Amino acid sequence: MEPVYTPVIGVARALFAAQGLQFTMTGTEHVPRHGGAVMAINHTGYFDFTYAGLVGVHAGRYVRFMAKKSIWSNPVAGPLMKGMRHIPVDREAGLGSFDAARDALRAGEIIGVFPEATISRSFELKAFKSGAARLAQDAGVPILPTTIWGSQRVWTKGQPRRMGRHHIPLLITVGEPIVVGADENAAAATARVRAAMDAQLRADQAAYPAWPDSERHLLPVRLGGTAPTPEEADAMDVADRRRRAT
Repeated sequence: MEPVYTPVIGVARALFAAQGLQFTMTGTEHVPRHGGAVMAINHTGYFDFTYAGLVGVHAGRYVRFMAKKSIWSNPVAGPLMKGMRHIPVDREAGLGSFDAARDALRAGEIIGVFPEATISRSFELKAFKSGAARLAQDAGVPILPTTIWGSQRVWTKGQPRRMGRHHIPLLITVGEPIVVGADENAAAATARVRAAMDAQLRADQAAYPAWPDSERHLLPVRLGGTAPTPEEADAMDVADRRRRAT
């Protein structure tokens, strides 16, 4: 039990129940009950870290997430992030956060990472950064390929929040742990992780209840939706980065 994390979990569970969210978790037996692991998670909605954190709770573990440093400057979220021992990431100077995450892994923590680095507006997997593979390799721990499907229906980039009661199904799957060899190329290991997560995500999508017609904008083009294509989504991300730079 932790003084900050434990009550936050209680509040989150109460909120999810009030919203009527319907969680189906598969593969939680793959989460180690002891020792470090990198939880690699796809990213389609702003609450993905809270949903992935429930997987850890189910296994009796706390997940420490790597998240953008700016969250720590928020007067409400900042103290909570610090109290839950999440790890701030400075995208301009990431070495310090990498070292902190590696040390936490070696100390037996589960570290949550979003290899896509940002929310996918196409709701397909984006290109992966190699950080998760390098962390697992340096710390000598496995990667837990974790997929979430349906979270974009609650709140995603460019869309309004839906915090009321909507009975939205959320599928969360943890695949078999992936071990990165000591001498394995990080790019090759990253490709293996992405392929495993892509297969999981497609299985989640096939198992998901019928998607409402009113939310086709939250469904990939591949599945008959009207979300941006991966190419269009990438162009939108580039435009966002340019706006922030200026």
